[in-house]
Amino acid sequence: MIYPPPAGARDLLPLDVAQKHWIEDRLEQVFQRWGYHRIITSTIERMDTLMAGGAIDQEAVIELQPAAGKRLGLRPELTASIARTAVTRLARVTYPQRLYYNANVFRQAAQGSHGSQQEFYQAGVELLGAGATVADAEILLLLMDCLKSLHLDTWCLILGNAQLTQALLEPFAPDQRQAVRQALASLDRVALERMGLPPELHQHALYLLDLRGHPEDVLQALGHLELDLDTAETVAGLKSLVALLREVTREDGDRPGPALTLDLSLIRPFDYYTGLVFEVVTGPDQGCQVLGQGGRYDHLLGVFQGQGQGFPGIGFVLNMETLHQTLLPTGYLPQDTPPSDWLVVPTVPQATAAAFTYAHTLRTSPSLVRAEVHLSVGEPPAATRALARQRRISRIAWIGPDGLPDIEALN
Repeated sequence: MIYPPPAGARDLLPLDVAQKHWIEDRLEQVFQRWGYHRIITSTIERMDTLMAGGAIDQEAVIELQPAAGKRLGLRPELTASIARTAVTRLARVTYPQRLYYNANVFRQAAQGSHGSQQEFYQAGVELLGAGATVADAEILLLLMDCLKSLHLDTWCLILGNAQLTQALLEPFAPDQRQAVRQALASLDRVALERMGLPPELHQHALYLLDLRGHPEDVLQALGHLELDLDTAETVAGLKSLVALLREVTREDGDRPGPALTLDLSLIRPFDYYTGLVFEVVTGPDQGCQVLGQGGRYDHLLGVFQGQGQGFPGIGFVLNMETLHQTLLPTGYLPQDTPPSDWLVVPTVPQATAAAFTYAHTLRTSPSLVRAEVHLSVGEPPAATRALARQRRISRIAWIGPDGLPDIEALN
């Protein structure tokens, strides 16, 4: 009988793991160079934690059997868990706190999509306790460094602002805003046409839909709108952010600036973000795949504090599967699993203990040495050499009855 993996799950074979680690290791080095520290949170969360702040769509959560009357679920993302940890376990640390993670998350497959993936791997950061434009710039520049470390050159950074877009939706009636918001988020002109909006509001909706392109051009177009003081300050903050990114990337010859797009229809479907939002996508020749996304959430931590106080936070997440698929054609990922350096062969049964001892000695080297003991004692030497070459092992240590090694280097 064949036992397949559960629907929506998949296994990672050794080469998959080696390639995944290649990506993770480079991202982790960048995170640490920027002063970020790894955090590991629980895979299982209470449902009320995941629902706090409207951050998560309940339908996306894979729920577990209730325990002691409390509903539990597998985390569909990390930000809510880190926010909970920050206000309960990190209450006495100094801020800003710079945290990063490599973790798996779980999401319920959409209805009617049997077999769709439900387990995903992510790497990301959270910058807690910093709310200025310079903090937004740090996150975006860190994201650029991450992609550079992976040798990804052709990608686009799409910026938006949830607070600004929300202000631009104010002219619509309260019962219309959500539908307009969804239509803008999905770039659905047909849905806007079908809403039967008055001509003036219909034109305003189309204007918002087209507020995307070169950042300086979009910001100039916003100048033609009547904006209240708060919204004007948000626009000024975006101008400062774009100018800072341009200046840093212009002065850094090793870090060419990415293609920047300002898209005020870039909206998350949940009431999660409060300011800057962004996506990084591959170029058209790579299918415009979303490599990662993030944004500012200045109310979420206040929800977990229970005092309703705002506490600034911003972060991003990179989608490991999409990065993996994007990098596969580039040739940068490992093409094979690392071979062992040594094959230690007991030539007679009495030499088995000495073979294990010698292999242990090899493994105690300060640098990583892979040594495996040949388990087929008494096999013809020619067969052992053929096996070693097939496994790309470069050296054999033949252990004789006296326990001493006879070293052979294979061509």
